[in-house]
Amino acid sequence: MKIDKDSIKKIAHLARLEFDENSAEKMSKDMSQILDWVEQLNELDTSSIEPLTTMSSEVNIMREDKAGPHLDHEAGLKNAPKRDADYFRVPKVLE
Repeated sequence: MKIDKDSIKKIAHLARLEFDENSAEKMSKDMSQILDWVEQLNELDTSSIEPLTTMSSEVNIMREDKAGPHLDHEAGLKNAPKRDADYFRVPKVLE
């Protein structure tokens, strides 16, 4: 598949890239090669291959969700850098 300079300029604008005319010619050739390779992949028969959801073969070990001991209010605030009575104090983020 051939990519022309106009397509390259449009893609560059969308990706916020800047390059000169010499680089545009090289980019056009490179992108054409990439798209040709993808076209070769489309010719492969993948009908008997199950889709992947992850590349990892590891399986998460799930545990039962049980209620356990928790911190009381005072223990939770004990190491707070700043506190205001019963609450954490945090820097203002919105004006």
